[in-house]
Amino acid sequence: MFKKILIANRGEIACRVAATARRMGIQTVAVYSDADAGAAHVAACDESVYIGGSEPRASYLRADAILQAARQTGAQAIHPGYGFLSENESFAHACAEAGIVFIGPPASSIAAMGSKSAAKALMETAGVPLVPGYHGDNQDAEFLHRQADQIGYPVLIKASAGGGGKGMRIVKSSQEFPDALSSCQREAISSFGDDRVLVERYLTKPRHIEIQVFADTFGNTVYLFERDCSVQRRHQKVIEEAPAPGMTEERRREMGEAAVAAAKAVGYVGAGTVEFIAEPDGRFYFMEMNTRLQVEHPVTEMITGYDLVEWQLRVAAGEPLPAEQDDLFIEGHAIEARIYAENPEKGFLPSIGTLSHLALPDHVKFEIGDIRVDGGVRQGDTISPFYDPMIAKLIVWADTREQAIARMQQALAQTRAVGVNTNVAFLGRLMQNSAFATADLDTGLIEKHSEQLLPPAMQANVFTLASLAAAVMAKQGQTGSTSNRYTNKTDPWAATDGWRLSGHYTQYIRVVDNDETRIIKLDKTAAGWQLTLNDISYDFTWQVQITSDQSCQCSLSLNGSNHQASVVMHNEQAHIFENGAITIIGKPDELQHAADDSETHGGGLTAPMPGKIISLLVKAGDTVTKGQALLVMEAMKMEHTITAPDDGKVEEVFYEVGDQVTEGVELITVE
Repeated sequence: MFKKILIANRGEIACRVAATARRMGIQTVAVYSDADAGAAHVAACDESVYIGGSEPRASYLRADAILQAARQTGAQAIHPGYGFLSENESFAHACAEAGIVFIGPPASSIAAMGSKSAAKALMETAGVPLVPGYHGDNQDAEFLHRQADQIGYPVLIKASAGGGGKGMRIVKSSQEFPDALSSCQREAISSFGDDRVLVERYLTKPRHIEIQVFADTFGNTVYLFERDCSVQRRHQKVIEEAPAPGMTEERRREMGEAAVAAAKAVGYVGAGTVEFIAEPDGRFYFMEMNTRLQVEHPVTEMITGYDLVEWQLRVAAGEPLPAEQDDLFIEGHAIEARIYAENPEKGFLPSIGTLSHLALPDHVKFEIGDIRVDGGVRQGDTISPFYDPMIAKLIVWADTREQAIARMQQALAQTRAVGVNTNVAFLGRLMQNSAFATADLDTGLIEKHSEQLLPPAMQANVFTLASLAAAVMAKQGQTGSTSNRYTNKTDPWAATDGWRLSGHYTQYIRVVDNDETRIIKLDKTAAGWQLTLNDISYDFTWQVQITSDQSCQCSLSLNGSNHQASVVMHNEQAHIFENGAITIIGKPDELQHAADDSETHGGGLTAPMPGKIISLLVKAGDTVTKGQALLVMEAMKMEHTITAPDDGKVEEVFYEVGDQVTEGVELITVE
C-alpha cells in the first residue's frame, strides 16, 4: 500500500479522500491556489503545496505544477477526485511517465470513454441502445444545425468531453440552435479545454439512472448497483438516491451486466459510472461513462457498507477487489442532497460571500449510519466565484425510502448557513413534494413543480416575528418568564425581566419583512409579557439560549402554543431558521426617503453575481428587442446571459470582454 498520496483537487472531495487515507495510515499532500490558501482541504492533509492562481487554469488544471508537487513531496500516487484533471487522458499519461501512480483508470480507458461521442460509437458497436442523435466528429456549426433539424426538436446539445451539467443546453426550436451551440462550446472550452459537442433527441420524461462499476488489474469487474439521479436543476444533480425506486431485480441485473460489459470493453480499472437515461416503460439508453468517482458515490457506500475510496486505493496499489459480485447486496435506502451557495428564487444563481455562520447536523462517516455530512468549507470560509459553490453534501440512510426522506428533512432542518444564499429551504420543500415522495421521478420534476418548490415570498407569521423579538430581548438581557426573574435571587438589581417601578414597560421593535416595515409591540406588566402584532395581542413567554455573539436558540409560547427557532444576526439582518424554513428579517432603512428622491437609471442592467464578461453581443447605439441577449457572464464555470428587459436602444456598455465585475455593478444601459 502507498505511504503517501497527493490529492489533486479541492473542497469536499479532497477532504473526503484525505479522511479515508488517514484511516488507512496513508499520508496526504494537498495542493492549493491563491483563493484556497486557508481552505479546509489544506488543513485536512499532512502537507500542502501552492500551485498557482485562483482560476482553475492557473492551478488545479496545471498538470505540470501538480506533478512537480508530487515529486517534491515524495508522493507515490495522485488521487484526482472528480472534475479538473480526473478524466484527462494526457494527465494520466504524464503520471505514468513520471513513475507516479494515477489513482484511476488507464489512459486508454479515459480516451475511449472520456469523449461522449467515442463512447456512444463504442456502445453502438457493442449493441447497447442509444438515444437517437449525432455523435460524430464533424463539428461544423451549420452541419450540426442540420443534424438537429433532422432529429427533431427539442434536442439536447452536450459537450463531448463534459460533465456536471456544464456545456449542455436544451434547444426547443431551430431558431434557438445557433446561439445555444455557441454558448455550449464556450462553456465546454472553459471547463474542459475541448469545445466538441454531440446532439441528441431530448426525451420528455426521462429518468437518469447510473450504475457504479469497479474493476481491478486481475480482470475482476463488479457493479455495486444503481443510483437514481433524476432530480436536477440546470442539468446538474440536486438529489441522488440508491437504490432507484421501482427498480426490478431483472432490470437491475440487465443494466448492471451492461455496465460491466462496457467497462470490460475498454479494459477498465478502478471506479467508474455508466450512466443511462430511462423512459417510463423501462427502456434505457446509454448516455456516457464517467471514468472517475462520482459526487454521489456516498449513497452507494451507505447501502453496501463499503468505502469506495478505499477500494480505489487498494486497486491502484495492485490489490484485487475487496468483494466479488455475489458478496454484494443492498441494505436499506440512502438519499444525498447537495447544499449549494445559490439562490433558487433567482434561477439558482451562485451566491458569493463569507460563511459567517455554518451549522451542520451531527454525522457518522464512511459506514452505514443515520446521517452523514461530507463538507469542504467551514464557518468563516469564503465561497469564491472561481469554483463550484457546493457547501456540503448531506447523506442519510434508513430501512425504507419513506424513512430516509423523513431523516433528510430532519438533517436539512439542522442545517443553517448565513453569509450566502443557499438552497436548504428549497431542498426541504423538495422532500415534501408529492411527486418526489411517491417516486414519480424524471429530470423535469423541478421545472414541473416550480410553483410549489419556488413559491413567492410571503410575510413572516407571528411565531417567526416572536422568535426575532425573543432574540432581541435576550440580547438586551431580558428574560421572558416571571418564574426565572432573577439571575441572583438575593440581589434585586440583577433582575433581567424588564421590571419597572410602575410595573409596566413597553418596547417597539421595527423590522423590514418582505420590503414592508412592521412593528412588534412588547408590553411587560406584573402579570407577564404581551406581544401585539397587527392589532392582535398574545400572552408571550420565552426562553433563549445564546450560543454565540451572532446566534441563539429560542423556545417560546404564544397563548399557550409552543414554538422553537434558531436566530442568527448578520449585517443588520436576522436569519430565522424554523424546521427547515428560512426567513430573513431586516432593520428599516431610516435614510430610504433620500434614495427614493434621488435620480435612478431605470434602464440600467446590473451583474447578478461576481464574474467575468466573456461575450459582448451589442454595442452603444444598437437597437434591441425585449429578451434579446446583450452580453454573457461566466461565474463558477457556468454561463449567465443578460437580456434586454424591453425594446430600446443601447446607450452605453461599461465593460469589455475579459473584465472581472462584482455583484450589483451596472453593466449596460438601455434607453
